Amino acid sequence: MNVGFAGTPEFARVALAKLIAAGYPVHLVLTQPDRPAGRGMKLQASPVKQLAQQHGIPVLQPVSLKKGEEAEHALHALKTAVHGQALDVLIVAAYGLILPQTVLDAPRLGCLNIHGSLLPRWRGAAPIQRCIEAGDAETGVCIMQMEAGLDTGPVRLWRALPIEHTDTTTTLHDKLAELGGDLLVEALDSLQVATLPLVPQPEVGVTYAEKITKAEGVINWHRSAVELQRTLRAFDPFPGANTTWGGELLKCFDPETVALAGLMGKPGEVLSVDSAGIEVQCGQGVLRIRTLQKAGSKRQPAQQVAQALGFSVGNFLSS
Repeated sequence: MNVGFAGTPEFARVALAKLIAAGYPVHLVLTQPDRPAGRGMKLQASPVKQLAQQHGIPVLQPVSLKKGEEAEHALHALKTAVHGQALDVLIVAAYGLILPQTVLDAPRLGCLNIHGSLLPRWRGAAPIQRCIEAGDAETGVCIMQMEAGLDTGPVRLWRALPIEHTDTTTTLHDKLAELGGDLLVEALDSLQVATLPLVPQPEVGVTYAEKITKAEGVINWHRSAVELQRTLRAFDPFPGANTTWGGELLKCFDPETVALAGLMGKPGEVLSVDSAGIEVQCGQGVLRIRTLQKAGSKRQPAQQVAQALGFSVGNFLSS
C-alpha cells in the first residue's frame, strides 16, 4: 500500500515513525512551514519534517491547501506520487491545515485521520486537554475516514484508554500518540487484506474541544478544588494554569485535592507551606500545589518558590 502522510507536531511524528517501522512505503509528506522557535527564534522544522528528511521522504510545506500555486502543486503531488499514479491513502494526524474536497478525494482510499478522542466526543482542536478538564474517565483514539465536516467522518477503528487521576496533557498526549500509531498500522494491515467497516458516528453525545487560549489559564480560586485540579492537569504544559502574588506570575503544576473538613479560609488564601507544597483554599475544598514556576524560570518545588518570594500562610493568591 502506497502511503502519503500529513502531520506536524510530535503526536504525528510518532505515527509516521510507526508507519516507517512497519514497512509501509511513505512517498510524500505534507507538514506546516518552518516556524521561529526557541530563545533565538530561529526557523525550526516540524518534528514530522525532521523525521521525513532523515528517511529521504519528499516534503511539501504549503501555507494553504485551498488555493494558490502551492495548493495546486500539493494536489498534483498527491495524484502523481507513485510513479505518476495517485497514492492509495493519505494519513492525516494533527496537520493543522484544512483539507479541501479535492485533496480528500485524491488518494484511492481517501484520507484517514488519527483523532485523539472517542468520537463523537471531543471533535475539534484540543481533545486531550478538554477530556482531562471535563473529568472524563476514559478517552482513546479513532481512525476516521475524513470528510468535509469537522471530525464528522465514519470511524474505521477505535480503541479506548483510561485516564489516570494524575495524567496531564503531556502524559496523556504521549500515551495517545503511541496508541494512535499502533492503531493506524493495525488499520492499514486490515485494509490490505480485507475491508474495514465504516461506522457512522452517533448523532448523540457530540461535544467540541475548542482551542485552548492563554486567557483560560488564569486560576479562579472560587472554583472547587476538584475542578481546579483537573484544570491544572489539562493546562500542563500549555498555557499553564497561573495565579499571581505580589505582582509575580506563578504557573501551578502537580496538583492534588486535600481532604479537610469544613471551610478553612477564604478562596485564594494560603493555608500551609511545607515540603509537600502549598495548600490553597478554593471555593469548595483545598488544593495542594507541589510545583511552581516563575516567569522566565524553571519549575521548582512550591515551598522553595514561596520562601524566595516571601509569601506564607495567610497570604492570598490572586484570581
